[in-house]
Amino acid sequence: METPASSSSRIGTFASACLVLVAACGIGELLGGLGYRWGWWGLEPGIQTVRWSATADVVLVVLAAGAAIRAWRRRASRALTIAFAALLLGIAIGGPPVYMLRLVARLPHIHDISTDLDNPPRFVAVLPLRQGAHNPPDYDPKIVPQQRAGYPDIAPLLLDRPPAQVFEAAERNARAMGWDIAAAVPQEGRIEATDTSLLFGFKDDVVIRVAPHGSGTQVDLRSLSRVGGSDFGVNAKRVRSYLQHLAADTAGR
Repeated sequence: METPASSSSRIGTFASACLVLVAACGIGELLGGLGYRWGWWGLEPGIQTVRWSATADVVLVVLAAGAAIRAWRRRASRALTIAFAALLLGIAIGGPPVYMLRLVARLPHIHDISTDLDNPPRFVAVLPLRQGAHNPPDYDPKIVPQQRAGYPDIAPLLLDRPPAQVFEAAERNARAMGWDIAAAVPQEGRIEATDTSLLFGFKDDVVIRVAPHGSGTQVDLRSLSRVGGSDFGVNAKRVRSYLQHLAADTAGR
């Protein structure tokens, strides 16, 4: 007959195994992205590694929750602590990739976002950097309906400031975003830059166009991923964030 002490020990052992395996899933997710960034494997194996690790993590979260409930019922405080740690760590590790997968299902399957859909800003300086990139730099008009449906708020920024002043602020804010500036040409009102993601090292290129508009200035921005079919909404988020910062910067001067 199993004693309460042996039962608590067994639950603690199970919870410890969940904790170790959850940590392994976290390492797997990191390696999936870093392995691609370091050139160990291609994009698909990297994404699959993250997907498998996240799937295993979700299963372990359920098991850890079950272990926590059993430990609580048995008043096994040590086992409960370990199970709860495994549960929290599993949620922290599995939450981001699960959230990203939900975004893929909900957002448009596009990777090129522009504030001007009729005459999007064109890349010049970053073209040599995009040699061999999976996604071409030419704008595809076919994605216009998808952007309008998925991101109806993306639009040009109109400012009541002279173009020269806005261009200075635009370059300053691009650098503040941590982007690598490829070109800043005041005569053309054009700024080009590259943003690199933290884990996979994905490179997305940005072109900013600053042009006169009436008595003020119009700022257009285009953000394009070099690889991938869906961008998980990253380009639209980047466009929104930049324009919000630029608007706040120019309003305070």
